[in-house]
Amino acid sequence: MSSHKGLIMITGAARSGKSYFAEQWARNSTKTVVFIATLVPQDQEMLERVEHHRLRRPDDWITLEEAEDPGRAIQRYDGPGRIFLLDCLTLLVTNWLLSSAGWSHQEILRRVESLAEIARRSEAQVLVVTNEVGWGIVPADVLSRDYRDIMGRANQIMASWADEVYLMISGLAVELKGLNRSGVYKATKL
Repeated sequence: MSSHKGLIMITGAARSGKSYFAEQWARNSTKTVVFIATLVPQDQEMLERVEHHRLRRPDDWITLEEAEDPGRAIQRYDGPGRIFLLDCLTLLVTNWLLSSAGWSHQEILRRVESLAEIARRSEAQVLVVTNEVGWGIVPADVLSRDYRDIMGRANQIMASWADEVYLMISGLAVELKGLNRSGVYKATKL
C-alpha cells in the first residue's frame, strides 16, 4: 500500500472486502482521514448497513455526507496532511442517474471525469471505492442495463486517472495497473 499522494481506486463485487480494505488503508496512514459518504439511505436495511460501517470507523475520522458533489468536498478540505476515502462511486452514480436534475449519460460521465481529475490533482491521497456491476447476467429492464453500462464507463474513467487500481476478490487485493505495465492495453480517458 502506498503512502504518497495520489488517486487509488478499489473495485470488486459486492461483499468482496472493498470498504474494509480502504478503511484499513486509511487507518494505517498517519494522515487526517476524511470519509466521504455518498449513500442516501432509502430503507431500514440500508440504515443498518450505514450504522455497521460507521461503527467500524475510528471516532477521529471526519465524516462528510456528500451525495451530489464529492469533488467540492475534496477541494474544500484538501491538504497534504489528509487522506480522503470516498465510499462509493457506485452509489454516487446512482444518485446522479436518479436525480431530479435529469442528467444525461454523457453529463454523468463528465461528472465522473471531473471528480477523477479533482481527486488526481488533490494534495491529499484519495481512495475511491466502487463496484464491478457488469459481471452478472444482462439485466431485464432498460434502467438496469443503462446503469450497468454507465458504471462500466465510469469505472474505466476513474481507473484511467488512478495511480493504482485494486481489484478485491474474496478479501484479497490484486493491484491491476502494475499488471498492465506491459503496454499491451492501456485504458484511455473516455
